[in-house]
Amino acid sequence: MNFAIAKLYLFRRTYLLWMTQWGSEKLGRDGLSAEEILRYFYKNIEFKEAKAVYGNPESFPGYSIKIGNEGAAVRTIQEQLNRISQSYPLIPKVPSNGVFGEKTEEAIKVFQKVFYLAPDGVVGKATWYKLSEIYVAVTQIASLM
Repeated sequence: MNFAIAKLYLFRRTYLLWMTQWGSEKLGRDGLSAEEILRYFYKNIEFKEAKAVYGNPESFPGYSIKIGNEGAAVRTIQEQLNRISQSYPLIPKVPSNGVFGEKTEEAIKVFQKVFYLAPDGVVGKATWYKLSEIYVAVTQIASLM
């Protein structure tokens, strides 16, 4: 093998092995775990684990939240709105009492207008996840690790 061909072969073996959809899918069918697949493609990959994660936003409860609702999901909405309002003062602060009343509805409508959602005052899936996204951004939870 001449030098130019050997150099090209070495380049292809060193730099052109990247993760592909079909390559990783085949490895998965062959029984490799997600970590093993990543290690196959990326030899120097490190997996780090946080000791504890705090302030992680909750998942959407599966139903729209509106006037008259009470409970932990409403309190989460209220606490997130109040923290977001520190960075977006147009959004009014609301009592964190777990009761979705008129003040919470109004704050949600303002939030929805600010973030280009339909301002109906109801916390559906889109509003819930936008609240979570903005909450994470203003509290910088993701950068704490």
